[in-house]
Amino acid sequence: MRLLEFQGKRLLSMNGIVVPASTLRIAPEDLEELQYPVVLKAQVPFGGRGKAGMIRHASSPEQAIAAVSELKGLDIEGYHAFPILVESKVSFTRELYLAALIDKATNLPMVMAGAVGGIDIESISKKEPGTIIRVHVDPCIGLAGYSVRKLARRLSMEERSDEIRNVVERMLELFESCNASLVEINPLAVTDDALVALDAKIVLDDRAANSHPELFNRAEKEQEECGVLPSTGRKKLARQTGLVYVDLGGDIAMISDGAGTGLLTLDLIRDAGGQPACFCELGAKADSQGIQHALDIVLSDPPPRALVISLIGGLTRMDELADGIAASLTSRESSTPIAVRMCGTREEEGRAILRRVGIETHEDLETVVRVAVEGAEGIDGDSRR
Repeated sequence: MRLLEFQGKRLLSMNGIVVPASTLRIAPEDLEELQYPVVLKAQVPFGGRGKAGMIRHASSPEQAIAAVSELKGLDIEGYHAFPILVESKVSFTRELYLAALIDKATNLPMVMAGAVGGIDIESISKKEPGTIIRVHVDPCIGLAGYSVRKLARRLSMEERSDEIRNVVERMLELFESCNASLVEINPLAVTDDALVALDAKIVLDDRAANSHPELFNRAEKEQEECGVLPSTGRKKLARQTGLVYVDLGGDIAMISDGAGTGLLTLDLIRDAGGQPACFCELGAKADSQGIQHALDIVLSDPPPRALVISLIGGLTRMDELADGIAASLTSRESSTPIAVRMCGTREEEGRAILRRVGIETHEDLETVVRVAVEGAEGIDGDSRR
C-alpha cells in the first residue's frame, strides 16, 4: 500500500523527523485562517505532481482560494486532486534525497542518499550514477558510525553529521517498525535550524497488514474517503481478505494458487481466443477459506462468462481447496461454467469432492483453458452481463 503524502508525513513526524506545519483544507473559509505563504498539494498516489500541475504556491488567501478551485478541477491518471494538503512554505539552502529500502541483490536494508533532491531520482541515477550513495545496513548491528560519516561526507554535510545520523536512524526505525518496502524523503530540505522532510513516499508491505491492523485500517479508511481506494466491490474485498486481485476487463475469470501458474494461465486463455477477466491469486491464503473468498470476489455481480481455477500444490492440499470450492458453490446460485485444473498433494481426494458437486477436474492446463473458453462461447454474453 502506497501512503498518501499526508499519511507518510504523519508517520515521519511521529518518529521524530521534522515536517512542515500542515493541514488538510478544501473549504474557502478555512484558507483565510492560515499563515502565508503556503504550498498546496494534491493528495494522489503517484509522483510527478509538480509537472502535472498538482502543486501550487500561494502568498495570500485570494491566491490560495483560486489555486484550490483550479486543483479541484484536475483529473490526472484517473485521480482527482482531492483532498488538498496545505502546508507552510519552508525556506531552505539545499535539497537532499534520502530513502530506506531493501536491496534486492543482497536482500539487505539499504540507505540511498543524493546531494540533490526534489527531482526524478531514477533519471539522475541513470545519467549520473556516481551521484547516488548506497549504504547497506547490517540487520544485526544497524547503521555503523563510519557509514553515517561516509554519507555526511558525500553529501557535503560533515558539519551536520549528527543531524544526518538522527534522520537516517529514525527513518530506518520507521522502515522496520512498519514493515515498509520503501521510506523516501524527497526532498529533505536543509534549513538553518533543521533538516525538514518536504515530501514523503512510504510504501507498506501488504503482507504486514495482519501485524499492523490499526495502521492499515486507518490508512485504507482515509484513502477510501479520498477516493484513492475503492470503498466497495471486488478490489475492496480482495484487500480485506489478503488476496491478489487485478481486473483485466475480459470475460473469463482466473483463480490460481501461485503467481507463475496464474500468469501462464492468462497467456493460455488469450492463446485460446479468450479474454481474461481478472488475475486472482491465493498466495499464502491457499486453503479452504481462501478459495471461498476468491470465489466470492470473482463470481460477484456481474459474473464472468467462465471461470478457470488452476491449482498445483506441493504443501497445499487439494482436498482442502476442493472443500472450499464445494462449500462456496453449494451456498450460491451461479450458472458460470467452471473448469478446474487440480494436481498435487491429495489430488485424488480433491477430485472426488468436486465430482460430488458436479465439477470435473483435469490435470492438463491447456485442456482446462479450452473447456473454459468453449463454455464461455456457448453463453450469450448479453445475458451474463
